[in-house]
Amino acid sequence: MSDTRGKLLIADDNKVNRLLMTRSVELLGHEAAVAENGRIALQMLGEAEYDVLLLDIEMPEMDGFEVLEALKADPLLRDIPVIVTSSLEGLDNIVRCIELGADDYIPKPVNKVLLKARLGACLERKRLYDEQKRLLKRFATEEVAQDLQTSGFAIGGRRVNATVLFCDIRDFTAMSEDMAPEATIELLNTYYTLMFEAVNSHGGMVNLMVGDGLMALFGAPQPLEHPAQSAVSAAQDMLAMIDMLNAERVEMDEPELRVGFGIATGEVVAGYAGTEARATYTCIGKTVNLAARLEAHTKDVDRSILMDRTTWSSLADRSSFDEIAPTVFKGFSSETRVFSALL
Repeated sequence: MSDTRGKLLIADDNKVNRLLMTRSVELLGHEAAVAENGRIALQMLGEAEYDVLLLDIEMPEMDGFEVLEALKADPLLRDIPVIVTSSLEGLDNIVRCIELGADDYIPKPVNKVLLKARLGACLERKRLYDEQKRLLKRFATEEVAQDLQTSGFAIGGRRVNATVLFCDIRDFTAMSEDMAPEATIELLNTYYTLMFEAVNSHGGMVNLMVGDGLMALFGAPQPLEHPAQSAVSAAQDMLAMIDMLNAERVEMDEPELRVGFGIATGEVVAGYAGTEARATYTCIGKTVNLAARLEAHTKDVDRSILMDRTTWSSLADRSSFDEIAPTVFKGFSSETRVFSALL
């Protein structure tokens, strides 16, 4: 049993009950807040974080059963441990509470020894759940973590319209041959930190890192209002960050980094690929292949940002972009119109 101090919310329409329960949990070393009915309790749960909800059943405006149903339907609130404290008698009421997601049921008047034990168990479950969320956010992007919380995990994909961005450091292999392994890792970490910041700030997610390259997705798993514009803006920010990094590298007598971006917009199949034991969120399709080909083509035409016509036509302001010679890319049967950012 954990002795961790918890932040508890007490929902009870009876003022005396609220005062007694508050006194009891504070004597156990916990912090308590109160709500006089279920509607206020739900509002408070949405505005602040609580470790455990102590919930009465018989309340005006919104009773305990309705609160449990609302919590169960809300992906952001359904994992809050709930201990029902009620004077309602009968096995049916207890069973209904458990079926609606309550973690425990304590009859009134509440036994303080029993309350201490049940609170300890619930706080430990909450601690383990928070640790699970922390690890998930550490090893998955925030967007994937949110998708898993709201939709759950299932192998498979769905067709969505999105924008795909590929980025790569030019000639990095040759550059790294003259660098110590520690310096190479440090440079990559700096590079990825800057790239992630630009992608995330424009609503995208980095879903693949391979060596010095990355792939970012805009519009999945969470929809984005203007995925093409967001991807292009992210690429422009990434270039600006690389320029800042290069200014420091020049001062330290180190070679400058040169990067290329390929951006394509269209239908992709996005979802979780792998097995039930190990999977990753990714996307496949013609749009992904085109973005990769465009990124590789930046080296041939000595341009930093290349995009397809669909991406270009989605931009609010196209004055700082021009069309270059169309190209037949490997794996594509017809010419692709190619547009470049004027830098």
